[in-house]
Amino acid sequence: MAAMTTVPSYSPSLWVRMCHALPRLDLTMQMRENIFVPDSWEYQQTLLVLSSLSAIALVLSLLVVLSFLIHYCCCHRGDRSEGSEDEEEDEDGSTGHGYSGKKGRGICCVTWVAVAAVTLCCVAIGIGFYGNSEANDGMYQLTSSLLTANYTLASIDLLISDTITGLQLSVSGPLITLEELFTGSKPFLVSARNCRRLSENMINLLSSISLARSSIDAGLGNDSSVSGASIIPLTPVPPSVAPTMVPTGGLMPSPFSPGWAANTLMVNEDYRWLSYVLLLLLDLIVCLFILLGLAKQARWLLILMTVLAWLALFLSWGSLGLETATVVALSDFCSDPNTFILNSTHFNSGTSSDVLDYYLTCSRRMNSPFQQLLTQSQRALSSIHTHLSSLDRNALPQFPKAEKSLRDVQQILNSTEGNFHQLVALLNCRGLNKDYIDSLKGLCYDGMEGLLYLCLYSFLSALAFTAILCSLPGAWRSFPSESEEYEDSDSESEDPFTSHQARRQTASGSQRGAMAPFYNYPGAGWTPPFSSAPPLPTPNVSSNGNPGYESLPLTDRQSPPPSYSPSMLTGYGGSQSHPNPAHSRNLYSR
Repeated sequence: MAAMTTVPSYSPSLWVRMCHALPRLDLTMQMRENIFVPDSWEYQQTLLVLSSLSAIALVLSLLVVLSFLIHYCCCHRGDRSEGSEDEEEDEDGSTGHGYSGKKGRGICCVTWVAVAAVTLCCVAIGIGFYGNSEANDGMYQLTSSLLTANYTLASIDLLISDTITGLQLSVSGPLITLEELFTGSKPFLVSARNCRRLSENMINLLSSISLARSSIDAGLGNDSSVSGASIIPLTPVPPSVAPTMVPTGGLMPSPFSPGWAANTLMVNEDYRWLSYVLLLLLDLIVCLFILLGLAKQARWLLILMTVLAWLALFLSWGSLGLETATVVALSDFCSDPNTFILNSTHFNSGTSSDVLDYYLTCSRRMNSPFQQLLTQSQRALSSIHTHLSSLDRNALPQFPKAEKSLRDVQQILNSTEGNFHQLVALLNCRGLNKDYIDSLKGLCYDGMEGLLYLCLYSFLSALAFTAILCSLPGAWRSFPSESEEYEDSDSESEDPFTSHQARRQTASGSQRGAMAPFYNYPGAGWTPPFSSAPPLPTPNVSSNGNPGYESLPLTDRQSPPPSYSPSMLTGYGGSQSHPNPAHSRNLYSR
């Protein structure tokens, strides 16, 4: 942490410090240091141990679900016999939905547990979407900072290569011509040779702050059409050796390249983001269809969602283990990133630790490691400019043919001086250090927060699916079978206004025997006035002599007989072909 105390605008967050403080155990259950060394097998063991906690939690979840399945499969067999003995008593106290008191309470409890678990899963899905977005924002900021740093390094490469190329062209072209023209004048010849030597010295100084490729020297000085874009870019030292051309291979290049890292991270982040979106959509679909299955009492749909819930349970615990290892490793890196970068061979290959420390910390108390080289180059440029000005004033009146070569050298010198000032500004630590701080903030702030939210999502969704798998078997067992639904639909189609208890009394009354119809008595030879009316049942006479139709259900007595007044009977009887009023009065007086 001593190195990070000098870095402005960055300090490890509270979550980073908490995760970094977690104890580390290897496979032999021995304590290990929490220093970020990803290439070490001991450090990898500590991450494996932390990831194995999710595997242990998965085993516990499977045991819990298995115990509930055994309970539903075995223990409920004895409840079936007891339920058949008490079926009549339960149905007498049932509600309009057909659920008894004890059974109804059990079904209601199981259903509400499933609904609560689905609600918890939906909350976890919302947290997962937010965490996935935060992690994506952090990685986007990281890759943007790396690309900006790579652009800065590419600009440094281009400026160095253009400056070296221009100086080489001036040495091999106009300055040699000036020496040939000033052969007869020693003062002018000395000035021309001094310009050529200073240009060569400046080329050496610029090459000392870059790692030139072997093919660059062969390409320099061929012709005047050579430019910085036509040669392989030089790789400056700060802050790491970073070629502008991104390698096509999948392995990490040595030395490290910010452009390669940015492209690799962008591709991997796209796959990671898409994977989490698909996982979240799978969980959301399972939750919605579980609610639909509970509402529609679709047993086949709940069975299908149970299979998908098993898959989601394994994916949740597996993602939690991967996220735990990633969070811990990231906290170890973010607690002291400078130490890892300074000690890593991928970053400091061919680069001194002073150069890396200068760009990582960018302290005002530290001098640039290129300060001496840049000062000497600036003095060389000033000396070349002084000699060219002297030749312009004194030599051109005597040697008019040297004007063209002198103007070419001055033009190259002006371009070189402009590139040099831009190079000095880019070699300052402020620009690259800002990109470094921005990348740390994106990775260690937004990225860390997003991963923590994803861990919370995985944990909550795993708990929710465990509860769902425990409650769904009890839910679909409470659903009526197809035969029961068919019988209920037949009975309800006869008379939708008849209660469940009245249908039971009807069934018990039909077992005691059918009652004689109203018109089936000895000596009855008269037919009802309306021949299309159905046969009427014989009424049960109560204690006070009144007919007891109220004791019969509506389905058994069908419809009550019509009532007629004496005047209606007299009028109706007169219109008949064989009127028999006495017989009619005797019939309805009974």
